[in-house]
Amino acid sequence: MTAQASTAFDDAIRNPDNPDHLMVIKDVPRRIRVYAGDTLLADSRNTLRVMEIGKSVYDPVVYVPEADLTCTFETTGKSTHCPIKGDASYIAFGGEEIGWVYKEPIPMAARLAKHYAFWPARVRVVEGD
Repeated sequence: MTAQASTAFDDAIRNPDNPDHLMVIKDVPRRIRVYAGDTLLADSRNTLRVMEIGKSVYDPVVYVPEADLTCTFETTGKSTHCPIKGDASYIAFGGEEIGWVYKEPIPMAARLAKHYAFWPARVRVVEGD
């Protein structure tokens, strides 16, 4: 690994019990819109992109602030725990689970608080104007 590559993850949030499990949170500098079919779910210029490596290299996911949602979601009652983000609650739209939110993430992932993420296969994400 080159010196430049070793600094690429200096700002990564790492699992204290497994340093190979990490994520990087970046601001998205462009407008993001999220759709379910033709319904606009979110429209934001304040989105975060999370890149995570855990059991595998996961596809990047956008997290939209709650203030930029354009509709109301149902809660599913499902929850999971991530050691670098905290407890996720899952959301549905039209009866289908479409995403999740960390309402109160653990301190090292505080930037994700009240940001909603969506399953890429269940929504359409448009980046840019």
